[in-house]
Amino acid sequence: MTSPFYRSFSEPVWMDVHSLGATAVPEPVYDWLKDPASLTRRVTDACDGEFRVRVRYQGWGKALNSENRLLSLRLRATCLIREVELLCNGEPQVFARTLMPVKSLRGAARRLSHLRSKPLGKVLFADPHTRRVQLQIARFLPQHKSFHAAVAHLDETPEELWGRRTLFLYAGKPILVNEVFLPTLVNRVPGPHRIR
Repeated sequence: MTSPFYRSFSEPVWMDVHSLGATAVPEPVYDWLKDPASLTRRVTDACDGEFRVRVRYQGWGKALNSENRLLSLRLRATCLIREVELLCNGEPQVFARTLMPVKSLRGAARRLSHLRSKPLGKVLFADPHTRRVQLQIARFLPQHKSFHAAVAHLDETPEELWGRRTLFLYAGKPILVNEVFLPTLVNRVPGPHRIR
């Protein structure tokens, strides 16, 4: 079993969603973090206006150390990295970073490299064979790489953010999805337990 904790200056400390450390998560945030359903669907349902996906970046790159371990990749292996924002009425609610190893983009999974602005969640959860293998949560601080990418659009930078990452098997291939929850979602939009 993979250890739930990874320590790196550029990465947050990851923990199992049901671990003792999760008690430090503010309750409204935890409601979002632990929800097993499609985040795309939850944000869409909670948005009282136009929902859309904005692609910030897509290209080949290297996974972070703990991501390599989780994906069982060799050091410095190449992945297709896709960074997007989930928007409600043009305002970012979630920053998402997906890693798709080269070996995962074969067969039916090749379609994931051509999503453009189509939500990844719609594709993953539309396939009944998609499996969620592992779910971890973390507190993001200003020294972490993903923190700066997530808050780039904000006028005021928060002291911290919370996020999660999920290891999926899609068409039998590993895909890692990181989701950072922004203050606009946590503070203004009802949590999953209140959504129809």
